[in-house]
Amino acid sequence: MSALSTPNVTPHIPAAAVSAPESAGTFDIVFVEGFRAETVIGIHHGEDEPQPLVIDLQAGVPRLRACDTDDIHDTIDYSVVRGRLLRLMAEHRLKMLEAFAEAIASIMIHEFGAAWVRVKVVKPNKFPDVQGFGVQIERHAAPAQRQEPGRGAAVLHLLGSGMVPGGR
Repeated sequence: MSALSTPNVTPHIPAAAVSAPESAGTFDIVFVEGFRAETVIGIHHGEDEPQPLVIDLQAGVPRLRACDTDDIHDTIDYSVVRGRLLRLMAEHRLKMLEAFAEAIASIMIHEFGAAWVRVKVVKPNKFPDVQGFGVQIERHAAPAQRQEPGRGAAVLHLLGSGMVPGGR
């Protein structure tokens, strides 16, 4: 298995993201800091070869039940997030860091049930006189997604398995 591949993992949306009441912008935050992998991304000469990216992300969900239950199923499993990031790095065809950061934010909201995300993507040491450059974005889930994030993830899972949910 290469450094950019990962086993097919199904993201888990924590029960807290579905059932916890949302208070005025207060979130428990699950984060990944300094995730480093290589991918092909860019528009400039020489960027058609894999180059390193460093990703920091924070995902906020209303009060995680895992604080009380000590159960991995009641939170966002960061090992599954890591696997999903590796898969994105291997499969994407994006050229801009902005679009790449947006893809990560969308994954965290739609697949992992985050109500809020902050994503920072950096190309380190691209130039000898710059430590790194990149983009940082913040996104919020739409109110409907906050109320029932499991539905969107279930639909994505069905579509990914070749099944299309019907009835509506």
